[in-house]
Amino acid sequence: MPEDRFAGRVWGFDDDINTDALSPGQYAVDPVEVRKLHVLESVNPSFASEVAQGDVIVAGRNFGCGSSRETAVENLKALGVACVVAESFGRIFMRNAIALGLPVVVCAGIRGVFEDGDRIEVDLATGRIVNVGSGSELRGDALPAEMLEILEAGGILAVLRKQRGG
Repeated sequence: MPEDRFAGRVWGFDDDINTDALSPGQYAVDPVEVRKLHVLESVNPSFASEVAQGDVIVAGRNFGCGSSRETAVENLKALGVACVVAESFGRIFMRNAIALGLPVVVCAGIRGVFEDGDRIEVDLATGRIVNVGSGSELRGDALPAEMLEILEAGGILAVLRKQRGG
């Protein structure tokens, strides 16, 4: 599958999932291997132990609101989350996600179309999102070419290294 397309199992979350839930403060200075075990435990205690490589989070409004913890994105990546699709994102979370190489898509109405365990297909370049089981299709906000370039490189640091020839 091209790098700007994802297919996976859905993990559904409601509105206002904050960075404290994604990266609990009491583990802030622990290594990522410890931090990732506590991702979303206050919302879904089984998430960190059951999420699989390539799974996709589908959420309501304001996903990633709160503080500017880059560890929130790092933890999701360490767990193998391929992409997050939400009605809206906290501004800083969205910037951190792209900068650290985690694909994110804004899509109005997404929570009404997916349940936990559904299969999803996401095309970052077009914004096309499909519920494989029901055939429902939505159109989210396609990511601009510049953001796709950053994601394809694995994050902004990789882009900067490439530009500097190293």
